[in-house]
Amino acid sequence: MTIQRIESGPRMSQVVVHGDTVYLAGIVANTTAGESVTKQTQEILSIIDGHLKKAGTDKSKLLTTTIYITDMKTFPEMNAVWDAWVSPGNTPARATVEVKLAAAKYNVEIMVTAAK
Repeated sequence: MTIQRIESGPRMSQVVVHGDTVYLAGIVANTTAGESVTKQTQEILSIIDGHLKKAGTDKSKLLTTTIYITDMKTFPEMNAVWDAWVSPGNTPARATVEVKLAAAKYNVEIMVTAAK
């Protein structure tokens, strides 16, 4: 079975496709880094949409999601954006954990796995 890597660099690939499964790296905000959890989550989900499209799938095929947030007090704020975005009736298995991310400007990081 072949492995397709999309947006690969020396350290990691943004997307890896193996068979009918699509794995995304953890996604953080680019333009809204340092801004609110709402804005960062919106940007991240938009990036995820783009990566899934490049891999030939979409959010209705999500299997699992791990969401990393720096402060559990922002959980409702992040969830409001997530709930408006996620495909109704196609919600993935999901975990949300509080962590310290790579840089203080990041409040949210999201990693997903999807079927093709």
